Amino acid sequence: MNLDIDKLQETLCSLMCAEVKIRPGKGELLSIETPFYFADGDPYQIYIKEMPGGIIRLTDMGHTMMHLSYDNDVDKFREGTRGKLFEQIKADTFIDEDNGEFFIDTPVENLGSNIFRLGQALTKINDLTFLNRARAESTFYEDLQEQLFNIVDEGKVTKDYYFDEMENATDYPIDFRIEGKYAPLFLFGIPNRDKARLTTIILERLLRAKADFDSLLIFSDQGSIPKQDLARLSNAGGEMIASLDAEADFSRKLLRKVNMN
Repeated sequence: MNLDIDKLQETLCSLMCAEVKIRPGKGELLSIETPFYFADGDPYQIYIKEMPGGIIRLTDMGHTMMHLSYDNDVDKFREGTRGKLFEQIKADTFIDEDNGEFFIDTPVENLGSNIFRLGQALTKINDLTFLNRARAESTFYEDLQEQLFNIVDEGKVTKDYYFDEMENATDYPIDFRIEGKYAPLFLFGIPNRDKARLTTIILERLLRAKADFDSLLIFSDQGSIPKQDLARLSNAGGEMIASLDAEADFSRKLLRKVNMN
């Protein structure tokens, strides 16, 4: 190897020092400028707080969760799939949390590495905001069920329903069966192309079995479904809702079909 390791080390240190600066903060806090930024361009807020016994605390003072709360329901970060990922991030990066404040207690000699470790943790937590309905099929069904139960009493809903009069019924599950005004309402969640194709097959088999039902199809992102698959599904199915974000449309179409008595 012809690379000068000492020269590389010197260059790296100078660049890192240029990217990370410590400045006076509020009260006894010191503010750390880092190269970490939120998606909207705001910098991460990381501070140094002196603790007893020669230990210093690197902390975001709760700013990260507060910043994310402007555009997100951060309570969902602690529920379901998001909650598992949230806890895994904290475990993998060895950071602590106290009521939304993320911090690391560190001796002075480990300050540099722990600044970047906290920055990495905050970046991963920030990335949970991208775990939205269009990108995370594993949370789509959680979000769908939550919205459904906000509109319809849970006692009127059967999850993973099978129409027993259909041959091999257990191979063709219906996401939700709901007591309807005129006929049972079969509700299907469709997060991707494969589920769109499966739903088409299920609906066609139900029609062949002469099942009496209405159907409602809710997409994670209808625009992501290929046109041919969407056309076949629309021929077999009933009303559609393009996205869970269309909450008013979901509520209106659902209430029009559901027996609320």
